[in-house]
Amino acid sequence: MSETTVKDPLALGLGSLAAGVGFGGACLTAAQIVAAILRGDLEPAVYRDTAGNPLVVGIVAAVGVGGVMAWYRSQALENIWQRGVIAALAAVGACLVGFMAALLDRFFGPLGLIVWLLVSVAFGILATRWAIRGKGNEGTAAP
Repeated sequence: MSETTVKDPLALGLGSLAAGVGFGGACLTAAQIVAAILRGDLEPAVYRDTAGNPLVVGIVAAVGVGGVMAWYRSQALENIWQRGVIAALAAVGACLVGFMAALLDRFFGPLGLIVWLLVSVAFGILATRWAIRGKGNEGTAAP
């Protein structure tokens, strides 16, 4: 016996938003880990020339991954305006989560960044599951 669940737009939207924030923030945190490794291995003059590149790539990846993930997860919403707002908020939220990782780097070093990366990925996975549950299975055929 199959239980049918109705679509929950709030859970779908918030889950999509949180998934974009989690995975996008993980991208920026990973870029900060690369920059921290370069900072430890290179001389200060060489670091200033090369370390900006991973951070710029990380910000672009955070905005891209956050927005695309939220857009993809919210595809069950009929209103394209809502999907766009969710994607834009996820992109901004991913940058904010990534910038919070810079505080962890200052206080806890690269180990704090690694923990923050794992927490961000776990948050993104849980949020994705929440968004999938929010889609419901009302339109699917029972076996």
